[in-house]
Amino acid sequence: MNINSQKLSVKEKIGYSLGDLAANLVFQTLMTYLAYFYTDIYGLDANDATAIMFIVGTVAAFGFNPIVGAIADRTNSKWGKFRPWILFTAIPLGVISVLAFSTPDFTYQGKVIYAVITYTLLLLLYAASNLPYSALSGVITGDMKERNSISSYRFVAVMFAQFFVQVFMLPIIISAGDGDKAVGIEIVMTWLAVIGTIMLLITFFTTKERIVPKPDQKSSVKEDLLDLVKNKPWVIMLLLTTLSFVTLAMKGGSYVYYFENFVDKSTLTNFISPILDFLSNIGVNFFGNDPVSAGFGLFNAGGIIFMIIGIGLSKGLADKYGKRNVFGVFLFISTIFIVSFYFFSPESVTLMFLAQVFHGFFYGITIPLLWAMIADVADYSEWKNKRRATAIIFSAMMVGLKLGLTIGSSLVAKILGSYGYVPNSANGQTELAIQGTKMLVSIFPSIPFLIGVVLLFFYEINKKMETKIEAELKERRNN
Repeated sequence: MNINSQKLSVKEKIGYSLGDLAANLVFQTLMTYLAYFYTDIYGLDANDATAIMFIVGTVAAFGFNPIVGAIADRTNSKWGKFRPWILFTAIPLGVISVLAFSTPDFTYQGKVIYAVITYTLLLLLYAASNLPYSALSGVITGDMKERNSISSYRFVAVMFAQFFVQVFMLPIIISAGDGDKAVGIEIVMTWLAVIGTIMLLITFFTTKERIVPKPDQKSSVKEDLLDLVKNKPWVIMLLLTTLSFVTLAMKGGSYVYYFENFVDKSTLTNFISPILDFLSNIGVNFFGNDPVSAGFGLFNAGGIIFMIIGIGLSKGLADKYGKRNVFGVFLFISTIFIVSFYFFSPESVTLMFLAQVFHGFFYGITIPLLWAMIADVADYSEWKNKRRATAIIFSAMMVGLKLGLTIGSSLVAKILGSYGYVPNSANGQTELAIQGTKMLVSIFPSIPFLIGVVLLFFYEINKKMETKIEAELKERRNN
């Protein structure tokens, strides 16, 4: 394999990170608002929304991602294997992002069909863009410290996208649509599509593929898949990725229901009013005055700000103690704060905000490590099998991501339905339904995280093995 300087400039790190900022303007919207959009904005029944998200998401996970991965690994162009995919999917992804959150006035059956078609196309184009983008991190450098660094840059950008979507998006939707959420979300998604397209193009023009397989290194799709099945670290990372995104989708998608139905409005108003007054006095109140949307925004803002702080500490801790150990310890600690929401009353607003801040900080430390560990698994596969199949490994992880997102998002609507939740109920929700929103932000999302912690005990790529693999691959590539 041809290897150039493995050191990356700040320009390239920022350029690469913008690709995930763009992708997460879509992804975070899916996690946070898709179930809510289908039920409370587009007017679909909770069971129909569940079926759409689960069936389409499952097809995307097991169909789209492996196909894209296999093709991407065998793509050869003057731009490399993965960068062309980022270039050619930028505009189509932006267009379908707008269409997926549009609300044409069809019959109910027409709405269901429209949702199925647009969601299918969105997940297809997202796979065709984000999978090669993610695989690019495995070939942009072979230096593990640089890989930890670019992961940190990448996920700071992700947090900016998450910050916007979870903090500002609901108030902006309401403002842009003059109270009409259907109009507002279409306007917002149009602007996000334009911005995201530009960012993806910047990623294409500022990055370089440095790890290039030798011409004589060839393998069939069958061989690549057999290598995966025999790769124990890959199996564990697949399960860990799936479980992580089940939690993230479930938790992220349920907060809006939690604030609208469980949190005491008067207590929330009293808590956030001094904050909003202060922000208004300095001219930076972007949250509005509606207690639910403003409280929801401030709640997410606190968590995300501290996630970014945690991300900043991730590289140093991983370089010193190894990715596996750092990931496991801080994933467990962050889970404790998720569980704590079960014990809060509707009036425990201060404790809710504090728990979100601490969860955000400790979980933030783990965020860059997941994808850096998957890149390590690609190195492990090359080290063990003497063949590199970066995209197929990342595609398998994208299967886990999509499957986790699908399961988690579907569970939000399914669990709410099982607790008797009625969208846009004029009479309010029953006590049982309100209890369901509480369980959705506490007990249910904590379970996948805890299982993930246990799995990490069986992940063998520790700090010592990281160093060994990096050194031996470097020597092998230079020969």
